[in-house]
Amino acid sequence: MSDETTSTVEDGTNSSNIKEMVEAVKDMPPISAPIDPGPGLSLEELSDLHSSREFIQLLRTKNVDVRRIKGAVDYENELEALQVELVKFQRYVQEEGKRIAILFEGRDAAGKGGTIRRFTEHLNPRAMRVVALPKPTDEELGQWYFQRYMRQLPNRGEIVFFDRSWYNRAVVEPVNGFCSQDEYERFMRQVPEFEHMLVEDGVIVVKFWFSISREIQLIRIDSRRNNPLKQWKLSPLDAKAQTLWDGYTRYKEAMFSRTHTSYSPWMIVQANNKRKARLESMRHLLSVLEYTGKREARVSLTPDPNIIMRFHRAAVKID
Repeated sequence: MSDETTSTVEDGTNSSNIKEMVEAVKDMPPISAPIDPGPGLSLEELSDLHSSREFIQLLRTKNVDVRRIKGAVDYENELEALQVELVKFQRYVQEEGKRIAILFEGRDAAGKGGTIRRFTEHLNPRAMRVVALPKPTDEELGQWYFQRYMRQLPNRGEIVFFDRSWYNRAVVEPVNGFCSQDEYERFMRQVPEFEHMLVEDGVIVVKFWFSISREIQLIRIDSRRNNPLKQWKLSPLDAKAQTLWDGYTRYKEAMFSRTHTSYSPWMIVQANNKRKARLESMRHLLSVLEYTGKREARVSLTPDPNIIMRFHRAAVKID
């Protein structure tokens, strides 16, 4: 294929990004083929291409959805551009001694872990941490509830990503009977004051709730169960997620009502579409600070309000 060819072809595909699309579909099976479709595009077929039109025609003969491939390429390009901004964001946090705590909450299979991986993929590991605490030890059970989380708070110049946080006690624990009603109520009274102290001391707290529908959760849990590469994600709680759906909803709504504050608001991320959820949550974080080099960004840093928004009672709910 000629790199000089720049003519626009049908479906909005420009030959200048054909190389990217070739990489995206290399060895990819046909999307709609019914059973055992085998290899999709061979290297020999790709090497024989001379124009973008031939590339599009080859995709169609293989029954490959061109728009879907183009969407995947666009997503990867935008993700990379936002990750570049995150590197600049982290450098500014380090230089200015900022402390950032980012909380990722949501139902099981909402996409929290995958989003954190995209956030951290190219960040300096010396200036960031991912915290995913196991169940408390006997010793920790005898401590103030927030004590073990306080040990994980960010130091100067550090970003900490919490894959679930102290908000376990707001939803997961009461739904599954892991805490008493008194412990739950004590937590709900204390958490706004706890976060107020953090913010007053200079910690920037960002709280994400990844919202998915019941149907999407079922599909993702089944995917984990049937895919050997995803089975490590399965937990005993996943098995009860669907039957306890309504309980999660009640406690989630109470959590928003009692812990959404002006200094520590909840950001609701519509996460049925994983790609959009990742991109828009990145955009929101990047909007928090005026970091060095932000004006030179080659990607939009304005979050889509249809995907991510502050909690308010009138918002459309999917979970």
